[in-house]
Amino acid sequence: MKDKFFEYIQNLQDQITLKLETLDGKATFQEDNWKRAEGGGGRTRVIENGAIFEKGGVNISKVFGELPEALRKQFRVEEGNFFACGLSLVLHPRNPFVPTVHANWRYFEMYDETGNIVTQWFGGGQDLTPYYLFDEDATHFHTVCKSTCDKFHPEFYPKFKKTCDEYFWNSHRNEARGIGGLFFDYLKETEEFTIEDRYNFVTEVGNRFLESYVPIVAKRKGLLYSKTHKDWQEVRRGRYVEFNLVHDRGTLFGLKTNGRIESILMSLPPIVQWKYNYYPKKNSEEEKLLKVLEKPKNWV
Repeated sequence: MKDKFFEYIQNLQDQITLKLETLDGKATFQEDNWKRAEGGGGRTRVIENGAIFEKGGVNISKVFGELPEALRKQFRVEEGNFFACGLSLVLHPRNPFVPTVHANWRYFEMYDETGNIVTQWFGGGQDLTPYYLFDEDATHFHTVCKSTCDKFHPEFYPKFKKTCDEYFWNSHRNEARGIGGLFFDYLKETEEFTIEDRYNFVTEVGNRFLESYVPIVAKRKGLLYSKTHKDWQEVRRGRYVEFNLVHDRGTLFGLKTNGRIESILMSLPPIVQWKYNYYPKKNSEEEKLLKVLEKPKNWV
């Protein structure tokens, strides 16, 4: 399974980066191959200063070896070896009317002292972070998420949407990071679902990612914007940074497993503002966004 999924994310990275380069029309992805001293490595691809994407990354990695102390405590084991691989992407568009998007799909195995798998699971998801809210964009994104989930189980979308809303929550700000999507973790084999079923679900979510996001970019990329719009985007990017550095499990996992710091922090936007005690004007488009972020909304 680990070989099968790693091959899948290698191919998916190629598909996504090719489509995004074509969409941008100006910039291309810079590729870095890196190795982890303790075992494994990855292939980082970053795009910067494009016509559409100010900064973005589509990364794959596989890491393995002895379970780091922080993860031994998390999993409540004294020792053990692990394998983890996944694809992670974040795209920060130049135009404030085009939303930022994040997605990742990953697989994890843990072994006993003789090398037998003692646990294995899939995780991942995708979420949208707009700076100006277009209801039809949010509905489109969630519609693709729901239709993908519905192919496998009618309870998947409401369950994984709720998990997403709860996870991407800046508790220190008491607001959502964005308008959500899907988030799932620890998808293990059960009486109802084999590990192959889990693989089929996660890969279908990955396969339909471009369908959920590219039409939104195409629709909004040409909208005219002012410095006021750009300032608001950069203020909201600050909240994105706060979530990634304070709450994000993937970032923390990378830091605790001696991951490549440049690849881990590629998710951060290039230009950000923090204005003291800033709140937008009443009844403005900026305030409209904040009102929606106060509590989860059903988009489909």
